[in-house]
Amino acid sequence: MKSTSLRESIFTRLAGIGIATPALLTVSLLFVYPFILSFAESFQLKDGGIGLANYIEAFTTYGGDMVYTIIICVISLSLLLLITVFIAGILRLYAFPVVEFLFKIPLFVPYVVVGHAMRVFLAPNGTLNAAIDAMTLWDVSQLPSIAYSSAGLIAALVWKNLGIALLILLGAFRSVNEEMLEAAQGLGANKLKVITQFLIPLSKGSFGVIAILTFTSMISSFSIPAMIGSGGGNHMIMIDLYHQIVYQQNPGLANALGVFSYIISLGAAIYYIRGLSKK
Repeated sequence: MKSTSLRESIFTRLAGIGIATPALLTVSLLFVYPFILSFAESFQLKDGGIGLANYIEAFTTYGGDMVYTIIICVISLSLLLLITVFIAGILRLYAFPVVEFLFKIPLFVPYVVVGHAMRVFLAPNGTLNAAIDAMTLWDVSQLPSIAYSSAGLIAALVWKNLGIALLILLGAFRSVNEEMLEAAQGLGANKLKVITQFLIPLSKGSFGVIAILTFTSMISSFSIPAMIGSGGGNHMIMIDLYHQIVYQQNPGLANALGVFSYIISLGAAIYYIRGLSKK
């Protein structure tokens, strides 16, 4: 009996290792190994030396952009969660297949297309202002341009990530027992209370998944900030990274900026994983 139990235990462990190995290899090859290379190259100076000068320059020159990037991503994520909760709640309580499909369209649209489309839509003489002018609500010449501003950047990031956020949260909402919701409504709970007091609390784990996936996506976004971001003032960190590689030909400083972005994303992921481990 003991030998049989021992063989089963060894088989179980080997099976677990076999299942986990492809995932570990993928993470190692696509994330860990590139990060190690980037981290090592971040200490290489432009004159051929080695030191911390790249990190010092990164924080002194681009410290404002680092803070700006985090602020933009946090605001975008907050708005994304609010909008997603509202839409997912309505789609959970009412059946609108066409509307659900329309809100999932951003899933299939590349970032560069989103950047161009939002630039056309939000431009001073773009689609939005043309529609406002047609309704004669305001004088278009007096309206602020949001195509090349923080507001336009936030709008583009929110729209692009709306599809994946809605897909995850709507799935979580639909997994909530229908009989529970019917019982709550039978006891007098209106639609708003059903969403806030039942659907949201029972789907807390999905909010963490959405936050990690979309926050890291926003941090690493380049096409949208390049096409929507302002010409002056602060920039998203990926624009600075691109500038250092292409124009300044300073890969050391670019890697230092990349390490900063990686650490911010990794910190968010670790925070979420720690939250899961406590449950």
